Amino acid sequence: MNQLQTKARVKQLIAGAMAVALIAGCSSGSSESAETSTGPLVVYSGRSEALVAELFSQFTTQTGIKLEVRYADSGELAALLITEGDASPADVYFSQDAGALGAVEDAGLLSTLPSDITNLVDSRFRSTQDRWVATSGRARVAVYNPELVSVVPNTIDDILNPMWKGKIGFAPTNASWQSFVTALRVIRGEAEAEQWLTAFKANEPVPYEKNGAVRDAVNIGEVSLGLVNHYYLYEKIAAEGADAVVAKNHYFINGDVGGLINVAGVGVLESSKNTNAANQLVKFLLSVQGQEYFGLKTFEYPLAAGVAPFSELPTIEELNPPAIDLSNLKSLAETQELLAKTGLLTK
Repeated sequence: MNQLQTKARVKQLIAGAMAVALIAGCSSGSSESAETSTGPLVVYSGRSEALVAELFSQFTTQTGIKLEVRYADSGELAALLITEGDASPADVYFSQDAGALGAVEDAGLLSTLPSDITNLVDSRFRSTQDRWVATSGRARVAVYNPELVSVVPNTIDDILNPMWKGKIGFAPTNASWQSFVTALRVIRGEAEAEQWLTAFKANEPVPYEKNGAVRDAVNIGEVSLGLVNHYYLYEKIAAEGADAVVAKNHYFINGDVGGLINVAGVGVLESSKNTNAANQLVKFLLSVQGQEYFGLKTFEYPLAAGVAPFSELPTIEELNPPAIDLSNLKSLAETQELLAKTGLLTK
């Protein structure tokens, strides 16, 4: 099945699911919401309005629960929540990044989610304290140009080979790159992480502003390969057609830190007065409808049980990503300090 066929199939599934997706997961709670809500459910969303506004609208249509959404960068919203503390008007925090969720959890601001929510998601992709759950995942890959590359590096250490000098693209200020470096620090320790970054710097990687620019540079042969998230390739295929895209994805497997799967996720604020409605929103994001929406919009990995990724993606089991408590990706400041020290935090 090609990408366009896959996209059409998912769209059909979503259309069919709209009428029934909440019968099991959410409909029984709508009366609870009417009894406990005192106003709109306030959502701080680090996922963009262009991406999730339609899904939020579907939730309101199906449950009658109105949402008041504040959109901003996930890290900025995490900092705001920590500043506001118990006085925050927010009921739900929807983050693009697990590290930001970990920071809010560490501040003691997230409530414990009920087991009928947490049990929907594999333990690898939720808080060890059950205070947030992942809603979708993205794998780090090496996107490469097969016209320039005959043997693709299988590990991040292979990238340090001098044969790749000046041929690797990356986005140094992008959150996903910095999350990878944070995972490198957590898994290998500070000293080994610095050693790897120093060697990477010596290989003269080419900086770009965004992951999409890295992908495009690889596609036209400006660089041979780039370090990005898996879905950027599929976005380009969907927008331009498979015939216009030369680049391919190569997945780092068998626990290599280059194959980190980071997640978007959601938690309910401890201070929320609309807990029942907030939990309904979380369940909706993990429903078949919500999970397949993310598969269609961003080609991410669904992470709720029973919802498979589209057919062109390897399964998470096949990838066997590195084992890491994703909440530990919260140490972004230390990562940025290390990147600055090694000369890789370019603007």
